[in-house]
Amino acid sequence: MPALALDAIDLAALLSSRICHDIISPVGAIINGLEVLEEEKDAEMRGYALDLIKKSAGQASARLQFCRLAFGAAGSAGALIDTSDAESVARGVFSGERTQLDWKAPPLLMPKNTVKLILNLCLAASAAIPRGGTVEVKLEGTANEPRLTVSARGTNAKLPAQLAPLLLGEPDHAPSTPQDVQAYYAGLIAKAAGMAVTVTAEANLVAIEARHSKPSACAGGGAFTQASEADGDTDAIRLAAG
Repeated sequence: MPALALDAIDLAALLSSRICHDIISPVGAIINGLEVLEEEKDAEMRGYALDLIKKSAGQASARLQFCRLAFGAAGSAGALIDTSDAESVARGVFSGERTQLDWKAPPLLMPKNTVKLILNLCLAASAAIPRGGTVEVKLEGTANEPRLTVSARGTNAKLPAQLAPLLLGEPDHAPSTPQDVQAYYAGLIAKAAGMAVTVTAEANLVAIEARHSKPSACAGGGAFTQASEADGDTDAIRLAAG
């Protein structure tokens, strides 16, 4: 099946919708809090409204900072980004959420596309545990040839089926939702970084690994295979992005 590609205008529109989707909830809560302050005279209710505004403003700021690094230009072409900055914005997004972040990546200066890929894989992994759990980030290898592993652990962890080919960057359907376009964008970033992606699913665990593709793997484009063990407990999805 030929790959489906979004043109630049559609991609920009869908990514903009994704960012709006992420910040509309805390912004709406800020508005609600301001309305309570305007109408309410009770001190306790006004205190509740101020707490709501403070918390929601923090959430909106954290999500915007995350989106700026995960989806934005993030410096000039060829720029290096400290993984500590990625950890900071990721912790801001996951702080106070049902999903917790376990960051095990050392501080390194890395190419911006690699850092953007880490953050986008965090979002993809969190989609596998809508009921909450833990997203773990590991970084091994070198700054030039890293091996990234982002795992999601939680009850009934499962990556939505449509996200696998989107992470590949060769989707079998046109991205049309905020979740879809984020995975599609992650696939584009993986290709730009010259990395291959592997998704492994077990009971209550989904692990997404990205490592540099060999030249031979890149030459033929992407490949997609899926295999299941006889007991049905483990599925492995191989996504070669290049």
